[in-house]
Amino acid sequence: MDNHTLQQWVERVSLESFGRPFRHKATFNGRLKATGGRYFTHTHHIEISPHQLAAYGEEETERIIKHELCHYHLHLMKRGYRHRDHDFRTLLAHVGGSRYCQALSERKRIGPTAFKYKLICGGCGMEYMRKRKLDPDRYACGKCRGKLKLIALDKSRTP
Repeated sequence: MDNHTLQQWVERVSLESFGRPFRHKATFNGRLKATGGRYFTHTHHIEISPHQLAAYGEEETERIIKHELCHYHLHLMKRGYRHRDHDFRTLLAHVGGSRYCQALSERKRIGPTAFKYKLICGGCGMEYMRKRKLDPDRYACGKCRGKLKLIALDKSRTP
């Protein structure tokens, strides 16, 4: 499916489910992996994840489109368009949109080998794993407020 077909799909869903036209741009964004779609308040454009369409099909993607259209229409009507707002939750339930998108199975999980540094507390021995190097003098142990020591882990263990 291409962006032109998606645009027509979003326009059709907007008219059928909301009774209002969608007058902005809808596109696919292949970088969206942790979210099904997003709505931009400054341009009113919508982006949809093609990975959700490939993994879960058109029915689940249409629920994501309805979710983003709830943000779109409520924002243009100057009503509560955020996830926490009553207007948003009511409209989402009314049109049958999804509250959350399905998790993508190929998404990488952080394992113990992803960490490059370890902070060890001199007072209580608490360990904190970190991906990025930081200055231990700027921080203290969250458990006992003790002084931290930075240790670089073996480079052969990192991915």
